[in-house]
Amino acid sequence: MTMPKTLKTIIVNVVVWALVLAISFPLIWMVVTSLRPQSELFKIPPSIIPRNITFDHYAKILFETQFLRYFGNSMILATSTTILVVVIGALGAYSLVRFSYRGRETLATLVLFTYLLPSVVLVLPLYLLLVKIGLSNTLSSLVIAYTTFALPYALWLLRSFMSGIPEDLESAALVDGASRLGAFVDVVLPQALPGIISTALFTFILAWNEYLYALVLVNSDQARPLTTGVMNMLITSFNIEWSLLMAASVMMSVPLIVIFAFLQSHLTRGFGAGGVKG
Repeated sequence: MTMPKTLKTIIVNVVVWALVLAISFPLIWMVVTSLRPQSELFKIPPSIIPRNITFDHYAKILFETQFLRYFGNSMILATSTTILVVVIGALGAYSLVRFSYRGRETLATLVLFTYLLPSVVLVLPLYLLLVKIGLSNTLSSLVIAYTTFALPYALWLLRSFMSGIPEDLESAALVDGASRLGAFVDVVLPQALPGIISTALFTFILAWNEYLYALVLVNSDQARPLTTGVMNMLITSFNIEWSLLMAASVMMSVPLIVIFAFLQSHLTRGFGAGGVKG
């Protein structure tokens, strides 16, 4: 006896929404905790809805700490890394797809192998290199570090997109008098736009959330990003100010949620194309 279609739909919906709730519960709890007064944090049994809602934690974070400085550092860092990775990645991917030279496929394989290396392997060599050239303890050092592990994936993803663009379009542009660079800008880049956007999103999220390199390479408040700045600001000895930490975490999440909400279709298309092409 087969299950009625309506009942099957109801069961599927219940299961899906239960999974969504389970996955999103940490985020919901983070928001709720950030709105609780300090006196309600450790009440037993805990309540999902706070009895008294307060925004004092947000006000304290914004006006009594260096959160805005760290926020600005993270924005500069993530944006600079994204621009650098996308520009170099687009040019490198185009070279791997359109130009024939010895070792091209080997180079592409090595690029992917570089991405598979654990990030921690590069921490010490990068630190020594940055100290040697005088860039340690600066935002520039983090931009260079983040580029080292974001660029290989960007190259591989953009290579997959550009390999799917018909070469006849460029040939037609070249016949019409366009230069190779002009054909790249006017023909290839518009066709590869979903891949470029998804690569930019991936790089921005990676740079925004990265913790290890920021912890090792930067120890100055002038250059700290949010990931290490907030922890350094709110955790002293064994005392953790949970309400302030949750409020800071909510504000750290807002830019990523907004960006992902507007561009999630491009991100999905980019990751999908990177998995089936190339």
